[in-house]
Amino acid sequence: TIVNLMPSGEYLMEDFYYAGGLPVVMKRLLEAGLLHGDAITVNNRTQAQNVEHADCFNDKVIRPLSQPLVEQGGLAILRGNLAPQGAVIKPSAATAKLLQHRGRAVVFENIEHYKERIMEPDLDIDENCVMVLKNCGPKGYPGMAEVGNMGLPPKLLQKGITDMVRISDARMSGTAFGTVVLHVAPEAAAGGPLALVQDGDEIELDVAGRGLHLHVSDEELARRRLAWVAPPEPASGYVRLYHRHVLQADQGADMDFLVGCRGDAVPRDSH
Repeated sequence: TIVNLMPSGEYLMEDFYYAGGLPVVMKRLLEAGLLHGDAITVNNRTQAQNVEHADCFNDKVIRPLSQPLVEQGGLAILRGNLAPQGAVIKPSAATAKLLQHRGRAVVFENIEHYKERIMEPDLDIDENCVMVLKNCGPKGYPGMAEVGNMGLPPKLLQKGITDMVRISDARMSGTAFGTVVLHVAPEAAAGGPLALVQDGDEIELDVAGRGLHLHVSDEELARRRLAWVAPPEPASGYVRLYHRHVLQADQGADMDFLVGCRGDAVPRDSH
């Protein structure tokens, strides 16, 4: 990671802008051979041409590749039987000791269930548990809501606990922090393995090994799948169209009938 921004670093996005912004980052990646400089962009110029005059005005904000902020990148893609198509975590904003963790699942079926259950004083949860939130992905919310960084139970906050492993098919703000696994694909509403997780299941997070594993047998998961019922489809209108055609997070949450056919022509002004 070469950009020294919060929450991983100490600077703000405003500082990034005044340091030279994204063109500087792209230029440094090009110089390191990490981007295709001859790739044509939407303005019909190449990547290299677009950033050839970019200058860095603060090497503390946008660091040289020889002086990275952290050794590994700011994001990691996890895969396993809980996320066959992948999930995302931001290790640079997580608690180091939780990046390798195995714990008991505490499951919230949707955001309403989370809000109801998280306040219960007798909720069976401790700091070693793994909080799991379902049905907040592209189809499930619908719209893949920014609720993935679930607040911790008040009973644990009172003990001084500041972070736990949290897993969902939702997303979260880029400035949020914590050991939070997001964008689990396929999502619960699409019948992904996330939909089958139950209270008490053991879940293992292995960021170094890029793994996310549900320690439940294939036979038991098959039994649960037979009993699983998909959430009801929206009744009508655009929401129903979206629900039927939106792709999963690993495919960009695009509409399937729009992929590869947009073009860039603007037929006429809209104002």
